[in-house]
Amino acid sequence: MIPRYSLPEMAALFTDVARFEKWLEVELLAVEGRAAVGEIRAAAAETVRGRAPKVTTDLVDAISERERVTDHDVAAFVDVVQAAIGQPDGSLIHHGLTSSDVVDTALCAILTQAADLLIDASDALVAVLKARALEFMDTPMAGRTHGMHAEPTTFGAKLSLWCLQADRDRQRLRQARQKVAVGKLSGAVGTYSNIDPEVEAFVCRALGLTPVPATQVIARDRHAELLWACASVGASIEMMGTEIRHLARTEVGEVEEAFGSGQKGSSAMPHKRNPILSERLSGLARVLRGYLGAGLEDVALWHERDISHSSVERVILPDACLVTYYVLRKATGLIENLVVHRERMMANVVEGSFGLVFSQPVLLALVASGMSRDSAYRVVQRDARRSWEERRPFRSVLEDDPEVTVDASVLDEAFSVSRSLRHVGRFAEALKEVEP
Repeated sequence: MIPRYSLPEMAALFTDVARFEKWLEVELLAVEGRAAVGEIRAAAAETVRGRAPKVTTDLVDAISERERVTDHDVAAFVDVVQAAIGQPDGSLIHHGLTSSDVVDTALCAILTQAADLLIDASDALVAVLKARALEFMDTPMAGRTHGMHAEPTTFGAKLSLWCLQADRDRQRLRQARQKVAVGKLSGAVGTYSNIDPEVEAFVCRALGLTPVPATQVIARDRHAELLWACASVGASIEMMGTEIRHLARTEVGEVEEAFGSGQKGSSAMPHKRNPILSERLSGLARVLRGYLGAGLEDVALWHERDISHSSVERVILPDACLVTYYVLRKATGLIENLVVHRERMMANVVEGSFGLVFSQPVLLALVASGMSRDSAYRVVQRDARRSWEERRPFRSVLEDDPEVTVDASVLDEAFSVSRSLRHVGRFAEALKEVEP
């Protein structure tokens, strides 16, 4: 992933140094696991760890140089590590293992750490959405369907739905973490032909992973599930960003992104305050969906084992984690600092549509007065159109219509914002189920 969208705490997990550190730890734990089951002397395992090289950029360069000869990254890694430890103890490295024992177990350990960062970031997004939903629970605004004014709602109700969706994404991330927090050290086709299952259990326990049955590789539906969770996060954030972009349009003007003191909205037009962050997040959601497609392609391997997935995963897994972490952090800041124009929201409810958002209560009032539903619908539809074309308050048009015979008090009730929003507390109740 390009540096622009890479936050340091997540990026640190996917460096070459971090990858080889995890490979080395798997190898060293495997040696110690053999000692624990009595296959080798404990002193030999201690020597191996004591002489193991520190993973630095110089060691990474040495492995890369060796790979030019072996054309195999794990073989190159093993050669360099064994040489650093020296013989005869260096030969204990990679004993009974196949490459994927090391690569897959290390990768799952790294992805588990990445998932922890994603869950922490998801916690923060859920928390700020909940706080702002409660802040604006009683702030009326026009509800919209098909992009058109519908009935009144509140901005808090909208944010509460976002919060509940973000919470579902958080649950998906937690479930995906559980599925990917696994390891295997079971040999070439997963039959433990040259390694004791207790060694696998020892290594996984030390890494905080669960040992699972496998072929030569861990099943890739686990990795695809993590990618699905990431793509779902992106889709939810895109949904929020798209709505913010609509509400920020000049003719709507209900919200706007925070704008820094030295910020420029346009290189040519000084008045512009564009919703650039919402647009950026919407764009990155598309990237995350692409990673999911590639991850699903990796599930089917020849005889459940080839390396067609390997090159794909070197790109998509780090990048998906980096992008998801980025959009979560940026979306949290976007919501936390979002500027909300309450007065404009209310003005759009009443003045923006000339009161047409109350057409359904008027319809129901006419039906309650004895008019058939179809007749009432046609009266309200006709008067609503007249209101829009003549740019007159909807209630005024109704009052001039001889077919509308209900009392003024009935229209007062029909045009009451508080009546429309009397049950909005249901959204606040739902938020009580969202944990901090």
